[in-house]
Amino acid sequence: MIQISPEAAQKLAALKKEEGKEESAFLRVEVKKGGCSGLSYKMNFDTTQRDGDKLFESNGQKVAVDPQSMLYILGMTLEYSGGLNGKGFVFNNPNASKHCGCGSSFNV
Repeated sequence: MIQISPEAAQKLAALKKEEGKEESAFLRVEVKKGGCSGLSYKMNFDTTQRDGDKLFESNGQKVAVDPQSMLYILGMTLEYSGGLNGKGFVFNNPNASKHCGCGSSFNV
């Protein structure tokens, strides 16, 4: 299961509206090779569910994850931290054994 914190859900709803995305659009989270720690997260809004996708809903927001990415992020919580010292979206991934300094890449 993938969780979305209330703050992240609010920010996703605001971004969806800001970008003019359809109400039915959901967040797609993928894991790709790359980044300074070996794997990196990729997020975008999507409206088409792919074969094999796992679809989760948390705090009113839907998130889709492909089977390959699911191996790396099962149990993850997407959080959002704003303000002057905020980092933006933060991936709290219990599977990650190593993170880079910026938080956008990881290794298992």
